Amino acid sequence: MNLYDIRARYLADAVATAGPTRLLTMLYDRLLLDVDRGERALRTGERGEATGHLSHAQEIVTELMCSLDVDLWDGAQNLLAIYTFLLRELVESSLSGDPERVAACRALIEPLHEAWTEAGQSLTPVAAMARTGELGVG
Repeated sequence: MNLYDIRARYLADAVATAGPTRLLTMLYDRLLLDVDRGERALRTGERGEATGHLSHAQEIVTELMCSLDVDLWDGAQNLLAIYTFLLRELVESSLSGDPERVAACRALIEPLHEAWTEAGQSLTPVAAMARTGELGVG
């Protein structure tokens, strides 16, 4: 088994064992990475490389859209509208090769990433307490 295979296995195991909150933050982490790489590639004239990164970012946004339960909370429809706009902008920025448009996408993603990361961190102690019975449940 080579180093690439070991890394791929490690990543697959990390995703398979992550809880829903961690999966969401992992998706946002990768979304930011893809957008950053796509923008950088466009700025250096590597259009093919940019297309690959931006396509992966589009796949992540599509996954976020599909996993969003719009009936679960009042703000879900607004978040779906943001995802829809973001997906359209990522497609258009890839087609046009406009790094500024990609940068604008990043500016939209960053606060969402921060909000979901903070929410996940605030839930972690509560979940741990529930597992150990400290909350009087479970």
